[in-house]
Amino acid sequence: MKILNDFFRIFYPKLCVNCENQLIDNENILCTFCRHDLPLTNYSNYSNNKIKSIFDGRVAIEKANALLIFRKKGITQKLIHQLKYKGNQSIGSFFGDWQGEILKENNEFHCIDYIIPVPLHYKKLRKRGYNQVTKFGERLSYHLKKPYIENVLRRTSTSKTQTIKARFERFNNNNTKFLLNDFLVFKNKHILLLDDIITTGATLEACIIELQKVKGIKISILTMAYTE
Repeated sequence: MKILNDFFRIFYPKLCVNCENQLIDNENILCTFCRHDLPLTNYSNYSNNKIKSIFDGRVAIEKANALLIFRKKGITQKLIHQLKYKGNQSIGSFFGDWQGEILKENNEFHCIDYIIPVPLHYKKLRKRGYNQVTKFGERLSYHLKKPYIENVLRRTSTSKTQTIKARFERFNNNNTKFLLNDFLVFKNKHILLLDDIITTGATLEACIIELQKVKGIKISILTMAYTE
């Protein structure tokens, strides 16, 4: 089998998503050099950081964090673009495994009950074929031993792609709407809400407003990246 795999890799080598150099056996998605260049947020305090402060005075959340900093034309942007628009869902798994190992070690989200994604509108989901957060959530679920649930929260409005909209327009976009299908499943539960990128927090805020209609619910936020 190893001989067959080696033969296959001669003609179809695994390449680094960023620099496109060939990956060696112990590398995945990124080569070691590009992985070391990734801009990590490194927030050690999940209850008091720049991400959580976005929601101060808007909605109440327990904790918040992100793995990477998102910068225009940076490695993070390239990875997210490949994940969202090029069908490379293995990037979501890569982020989920990385973040999952960190969370398993620091025990920050040991008390959550469920992991849920920010949902796509069904039209966008049908066009793209997948939610870019799904693999991220599934791997986090594996590492944290908490159930990952889709389809309980539903998006009822469409909007332009967030990453290409101006920051001011995103902040003032009040047209994004969500609908919770079941108000009992999350009663008195702590939910970890996932998204790919957080900038102004407008989309996540809209999710949280709907989720907070549930009695006794607590909500924390985790994203792949954060735009400074």
